[in-house]
Amino acid sequence: MTEAARAAAAAGYADLPLDTDGVPHGQPVLDRLVALLDLERIEENIFRGVSPAESPMRVFGGQVAGQALVAAGRTVPAERRVHSLHSYFIRGGDPTVPIVYEVDRIRDGRSFTTRRVVAVQHGKAIFTLSASFQLDESGMDHFEAMPDVPAPETLPTYAESAAGYLEKVGMAKLPRPIDLRYVTEPPWRAREDGPGEARSQVWMRAGGTLPDDDLLHVCVLAYASDLTLLDSVLVRHGVYWGTDKVLGASLDHAMWFHRRFRADEWFLYDCESPSASGARGLATGRFYAQDGRLVATVVQEGLLRVLP
Repeated sequence: MTEAARAAAAAGYADLPLDTDGVPHGQPVLDRLVALLDLERIEENIFRGVSPAESPMRVFGGQVAGQALVAAGRTVPAERRVHSLHSYFIRGGDPTVPIVYEVDRIRDGRSFTTRRVVAVQHGKAIFTLSASFQLDESGMDHFEAMPDVPAPETLPTYAESAAGYLEKVGMAKLPRPIDLRYVTEPPWRAREDGPGEARSQVWMRAGGTLPDDDLLHVCVLAYASDLTLLDSVLVRHGVYWGTDKVLGASLDHAMWFHRRFRADEWFLYDCESPSASGARGLATGRFYAQDGRLVATVVQEGLLRVLP
């Protein structure tokens, strides 16, 4: 048994396919994410979700955002697709206990539906989300062109990029439901050259095949959107999670969904940071399908404290 396989078995991953660095990935890991997003309905407008056994100290922000969007979508007719969400992270989530999602049916109009979701743990709100859904309509159509970048198949895998840094890089040892390939230099390597351009570009896709469920694909994209967005802030200052004493948390998160897509096909996540101040960093991201269509836009502000 290799050292990577031995470590995986000790962590309870022996039944999952392993990447070259011994971290679970592939279809079974993606299926676990799909199950994670399949909330339990415990009452009208009330749902319950759980966190995976292999979680960081706090619930991953993309997980709670994805689950909250599932809760909202479960109260909306399927023909109305989500076009935007706005959310706030209020308290750190506890991954050892379930999260209760309470949905408020704000409005059901002729074209638009609005929902508000509050995620609750230990009797307190940890996250709020407002989402708007719309019937499909025709109208003006344009988008900014996708940057010219190498194809994802030509780039190193995440495991290859993280080689030699596995013990230091934030979530590198957690199961990987998302296949991720850095276009720009990975931030844990870029920091060795000092402060750089406030930009991060990665190709992403779900690490397997997803069911034909539009809401699920959007929720998987929402999950993935929180993985690398703040990289663009950190590389500007030559620091990174784990390799430096950086304390951080997502403060808010907004997304706009422009066009239909499949989250199990490659999409480019082009992120940049226009500003950082007051121990907060602002990052914006654009998701492009591989055919060049702009499919979603993201904005997030994060709390970032760099300790001596």
